[in-house]
This record gives sequence, C-alpha cells and structure tokens, in this order.
Amino acid sequence: MTRILAVANQKGGVGKTTTVINLGASLAVNDLDVLVLDMDPQTNATSGLGLEDTERGGMMDLLTGEATVGKLVVETEVEGLWAIPGSRGLAGLEIELASESGRESFLAHALRESESLNGYDYVLVDCPPSLGLLTVNSLVAATGVLLPLQSEYYALEGLSHLMDTIGEVRRLWNSDLRIEGVFLTMYDGRLRLAREVADNVASHLGESLMETKIPRNVRLSEAPSYGKPAMLYDAYCAGSKSYLRLAGEVMSR
Repeated sequence: MTRILAVANQKGGVGKTTTVINLGASLAVNDLDVLVLDMDPQTNATSGLGLEDTERGGMMDLLTGEATVGKLVVETEVEGLWAIPGSRGLAGLEIELASESGRESFLAHALRESESLNGYDYVLVDCPPSLGLLTVNSLVAATGVLLPLQSEYYALEGLSHLMDTIGEVRRLWNSDLRIEGVFLTMYDGRLRLAREVADNVASHLGESLMETKIPRNVRLSEAPSYGKPAMLYDAYCAGSKSYLRLAGEVMSR
C-alpha cells in the first residue's frame, strides 16, 4: 500500500520543503519508489529538485482533473524519485475552490482515481505555510503527517492550531490520518537553548517525537540553489546523513 505523507506546519521556514526533497531522495536510495507533490504555490520543492514550475500544468491540472498522475509525473536526477511540479497558479486556485462543493477532497479524489499511484511506495506532499485549503486537501488525501519543528524558543507556538486542524480532518473527512512523527530541524546541540527546546518538545509530545534531529548545515542550505537534494550535492555532509537517518525512522514506522 502506498503511504501518502503530508509534510505540514503553518509556520514558514521550518524545513518542510527541505524535508520533502531530502527525505524523498533518502527513501529513494533505499530502493523505494517515491513521488513528490508540490502543493505550495511558492514551488520551492519543484526548483529544489531541478524542475521548472508553470503557470498551469503540474499540480494545477491534477487538482482540476484535467490530467492524471501518470501524465504529469516528471523524473528527477535521483533514481526512484519522481515529482509533479508545482504551479504558481495554485494560490488563485485555492480561492476558486473555496466556493466548490467537496473542495477539501480534490486531491484525495485525484489520487484515488489514479492507478499510476500504485507504483509508488511513498508519496510526499509539500504543504504551503498555512492552514488553508491546499493544506487541508493534503491532509485529507494523506495516510499520515510529518511535522517539522524549528529548534527555537517558540517551537510549540502554533502547533496546537495544527493539531486542532488535524483533529478536524480526522473527524470530518479522514479518520485514518495519523501523525507519523514530529522532528526538530535546524538543531544545534552546542546551544543550551536548542537542548532545552528538545527537552520541552519531548515532554509535550512523547513518542511522537522522532529521534533524528536535522542540524543546521550549510551544505543542506546550499543544495536547493543547484536544484539538487543534498545527497547529490554533498553525500557526506551532516544534513545528508541526518535525512538518511530520518528515512530509516519513517520506514520503521
């Protein structure tokens, strides 16, 4: 069965897109077939994989039913990793969908209708930094959600709102949605504040907190400007190694 994981947090700059790109590549090097869906109108996952976004096409055509997964999938440089590029027009589409019946289930319906999805072990959905309709669509379509939290003092601020949204999605549309895990990003264990944040998050989230912490890493930050996952840019950097560990945790769950 294909696992569809939405990577979500309404806060920007916490590492959602970095996670989608690098976790996808890390799962692919473990001989798994992975599909990335770029649901963020900023289309950073698309450019970070060396692909081009479009005004229409890609996720726009999937959500509107004008094309299927099989028609829209594009290969990346990583063997076993594919993507459906994002579209700048997704921001306008979110407004258009607001008046449509069943507007929260467009992505779920598109994926259910696609036999092409059966060829993938994982689908990773890059959500926008909001709790709007595009994020809700991602959660309704997903089997699980991964939550990156930045290692800062306000790490838990706003998390309760996201948990409330996940609870509403479970109650109304997707009772099988589960939290696959929460993990810290931009972590620097030399800083007392970072260690205190980790302890604080662990006390609140318990087993939901994953062991892997994604470090602050220059190579990890540089890789998107070259349109590559970090492991193609520098396979031995701390960022690449941490995402390989995270992939191991995700597979074990």
